[in-house]
Amino acid sequence: MTHAILIDNIGELTTNDPAIGAGIGGRLSDAAVVIDGDRIAWVGPAAEAPAADERVDAVGRAVLPGWVDSHTHMVFAGDRTAEFEARMAGEGYAAGGINVTVNATRAASDAELGANLGRLVGEALRDGTTTMETKTGYGLTVEDEVRSARVAASQVDAVTFLGAHLVPAGSDPAEYLDLVTGPMLAAVAPLVSAVDVFCETGAFDGAATERILTAATAAGLATRVHGNQLGPGPGTQLAVAHGALSVDHLGFLDDADVEALAGSWANSARGTVATVLPACDLSTRMPLAPAKRLLEAGAVVAIASNCNPGTSYTSSMGFCVATAVLQMGLSIQEAVRAATLGGAVALGMHEDGWIDPRGEEQGRVGVIAPGARADVQLLDAPSATHLAYRPGMRLTHGVWKAGVRAV
Repeated sequence: MTHAILIDNIGELTTNDPAIGAGIGGRLSDAAVVIDGDRIAWVGPAAEAPAADERVDAVGRAVLPGWVDSHTHMVFAGDRTAEFEARMAGEGYAAGGINVTVNATRAASDAELGANLGRLVGEALRDGTTTMETKTGYGLTVEDEVRSARVAASQVDAVTFLGAHLVPAGSDPAEYLDLVTGPMLAAVAPLVSAVDVFCETGAFDGAATERILTAATAAGLATRVHGNQLGPGPGTQLAVAHGALSVDHLGFLDDADVEALAGSWANSARGTVATVLPACDLSTRMPLAPAKRLLEAGAVVAIASNCNPGTSYTSSMGFCVATAVLQMGLSIQEAVRAATLGGAVALGMHEDGWIDPRGEEQGRVGVIAPGARADVQLLDAPSATHLAYRPGMRLTHGVWKAGVRAV
């Protein structure tokens, strides 16, 4: 028997469903939401709300979907503070810094990796993130990639295999590519839902990226690409050509790249999402991804934290949303939608029936609408606008994940 919860007296409700409310955010004023079990049961004007077993008075606060963080690297050990300090003193970012984390991660126990992941997931949840993806990629041996995937699957909603993060120090690139597309992929495949590749100078070139994406598709897994982060490159075009769920970073795009991402949605319900990572752009002092330009061209945009120890050691989606508004030119509704529904689309979780790492079917995320998974955050503010209006302030007042209050 389920327990129904009524959240009413909501000052501003963001549903992300234009059929329910105004604008792309589907906003309602003086609204109410009913949670029944792990799903949203009813949404509408507070005056019309049905009875429930429990009432939560929002006292005029804003309610919006829980954040959907579609890009993180949280299975790791070690510290890269010195690298960050050097970068802030003027040194450039290079992908080779990943090897520092690889060495520390290999030396850590499963328990240590799990405890650190749990700490990071807990921090994110307290800031309103209810759906999280994370990647492997700091093991780079068959054994270490498998255990990273297993640790991740116990705590997050989606696990991505990133054996193609970097060729580990001392390895032959051709031999390592054979390993990633062969025995390593075969060993990790039962534990993950997607395969990612770092298509950049110093990591994997276009030919290697194409081979990895082809192998992933043959294994029945979805694909993603780290692309166009450190400079112009083929990552975006390859992601679109292979039907990848997303291509992420995108600080260096040309007109053809923007057109390809927008065009992937022109005649299809399933294109390639452009995932921007504003906290990473700031931390690496790279150009901010052209999120507004992508939206205006017709692309679907997601915002994610890229939480990792080297280039974006934050899980604060609120900070990322504020940055997207204040420095990338997005409106509040555009940024909130990208950090919720956009992330859900990037993960393939915007429709009912997706399977979590525990093998359970879940309701769609990133929206507050009947039938969706009951992932809800209550802000200590009258509107979502305060996320950018009061940057840096912790505004999370309450969080429900799958109908269970966590904050």
